[in-house]
Amino acid sequence: MMSLSIDLHSHSTASDGTLSPSELILRASEKGVDVLALTDHDTTEGIEEAKSAAIRAGICLIPGVEVSVTWNAQVVHLVGLGVDPGNPSLQQGLATLRAFRDWRAEEIGRRLEKSGIAGSYEGARGYSNGRLISRTHFARFLVEKSYAPDTRKVFKRYLTRGNPGHVPGQWAALEEAVSWIVSAGGQAVLAHPARYNLTRTKLRRLIREFRDVGGEGIEVVSGSHSRDENFTMARHTMDFELKGSCGSDYHGPENPWTELGRLEPMPDGIKPVWSDWVQLQQAASA
Repeated sequence: MMSLSIDLHSHSTASDGTLSPSELILRASEKGVDVLALTDHDTTEGIEEAKSAAIRAGICLIPGVEVSVTWNAQVVHLVGLGVDPGNPSLQQGLATLRAFRDWRAEEIGRRLEKSGIAGSYEGARGYSNGRLISRTHFARFLVEKSYAPDTRKVFKRYLTRGNPGHVPGQWAALEEAVSWIVSAGGQAVLAHPARYNLTRTKLRRLIREFRDVGGEGIEVVSGSHSRDENFTMARHTMDFELKGSCGSDYHGPENPWTELGRLEPMPDGIKPVWSDWVQLQQAASA
């Protein structure tokens, strides 16, 4: 089992990735990934295409989703692994989040227009699949128009709190999001926890509440974590008797700091979230 290359957090053009689901699977195959979860933001639209491509490539595909949550006035993300995309509760919940995303995209466009940046909504829509427009799509447009040298700088200058394109909003409640994932037969994992810039006390409060409403794991190893952060998150995972997950949070080849399957090993003492997955046992023996 340990010889498998496992990456349980990735994005396609179904949300804010730049590769189609089929292209994502092909790249995963080229990078030696054996097990990949497709976890697009607030949608499972890309999973069917990814399934067909995964069969052709010989990759074990884990159907997933990344759910947007508001906790204590802070936006956090949960990854749902092994979900049934046809589950009505999950799909109804995700539909409410996508409706908010639609309004937010239009509002970001209006606010950027007031700050002197014309055509940003249309530009962001051009970078999207036309159905889900994220802040990342706005960031790509603003880079194209030379408002910043890269998407990270765009977020810092335009799209975060206190800047012209920031739009606060209310996403799913923590308990609500976990319930959607669990009702769809999935495991709820707290995504890239080191990214939230929470104090140790607040992070442990989040983890405790997440566990108490049915959360099962923490993304210990992430493409956005440092090695020290991996070990810190491993300690929290063990303290709360949760399982550990790993994922690159891959969005596309234009972000060279992340790559499919390029992950640090899981720290010792962590029970992996995939420890009971039958499909991985089958993949390991293939």
